[in-house]
Amino acid sequence: MAQEFAKAFYKSHAWQACRDAYVETVGGLCERCLRRGEVTAGEIVHHKIALTPKNINDPSVTLNFANLELVCQTCHNKAHGKSESRYEWTEMGDIKPPRSQSQTPKGSTGG
Repeated sequence: MAQEFAKAFYKSHAWQACRDAYVETVGGLCERCLRRGEVTAGEIVHHKIALTPKNINDPSVTLNFANLELVCQTCHNKAHGKSESRYEWTEMGDIKPPRSQSQTPKGSTGG
């Protein structure tokens, strides 16, 4: 989920048009998986240089194709240091309940 300072940007026409155009140029497949020889649908246009309150209004960062990468959910999670899966499992094989904000490791971001 986008951080509060970035929500308006991700809803903007400029971002949506840029994102859609970028997906078309790379063929809709996860770029990281392709480098490993795997074919996986891309799901998220990821900013290689993370968006911050200081650069959110800088189109050379936010809308620059050189700073974008189409990735699948698994690769996006890895890029942000999260679990490969959306779910975590107990030793007994049951799905763990989602972490609350208070359980999120310090320094992790939401998007």
